[in-house]
Amino acid sequence: MLLFARNWLVPGLTCMATPPITLLAQLSHASEPGIFELFLRAGWMAKFVLGLLAVMSVVSWSIMITKHLQMRRSDGQSRKFLGVFRQSERFSEVNRAAERLGASPLVGIFQAGYVEIDSQIKATSSEGASYRLKSLDGVHRSLRRAIVVERQVLSRGIGFLATTAAASPFIGLFGTVWGIMIAFSQIGVSGSTSLATVAPGIAEALVNTAAGLVAAIPALVGYNLFSNRIRAISLEMEDFVLELLNLAERNFT
Repeated sequence: MLLFARNWLVPGLTCMATPPITLLAQLSHASEPGIFELFLRAGWMAKFVLGLLAVMSVVSWSIMITKHLQMRRSDGQSRKFLGVFRQSERFSEVNRAAERLGASPLVGIFQAGYVEIDSQIKATSSEGASYRLKSLDGVHRSLRRAIVVERQVLSRGIGFLATTAAASPFIGLFGTVWGIMIAFSQIGVSGSTSLATVAPGIAEALVNTAAGLVAAIPALVGYNLFSNRIRAISLEMEDFVLELLNLAERNFT
């Protein structure tokens, strides 16, 4: 009787220690290939697609980090420059302070306008008139050109984010289609349609689609964020141009 009880309790203790479901989960997890292993198993086309997507993703993240730091520095220096501009009584004082705040796009616009105003004042002074502008429209044109230049500087690299966001899913889809073609070709050669034969090839092919989405989604979010920020900075530059033109008209016409 005791021997029977001991034989009955031992299997029970073993089952309680390692349930069958846990054993199956451990075995399936141990046999499941990782992403790196799938990459090593993939063919040359799949590796090329994954490498291309990896490069596009790394470049996109580099652009987003650089743009974030650039715009944060630009915002801080723009606030300082506007404070100096509105408190100073002479454009020459603002121009001296602007040399320390070159990261702000407002500085480039002011310097373009200051050069035009200074050249016109010197021209009128040589003709006998003092501190007068020949053409306020000329100053306005110089400021508009400066806005275009500053907007191009701010937008540099944003186009690559748009390209990555638009092209990466299609590049990944191409790699997936290619991988599925190879998988079905291997099925035709082997003559077996079992899940064990079909699943590995399809899994390797779907990695390309996942990689395309991983590269595209952050690039799309970054493109939208930076585009909205550049649009807001452009409006700020337009307002500054109007403010500068009003001061030039009051003081030099």
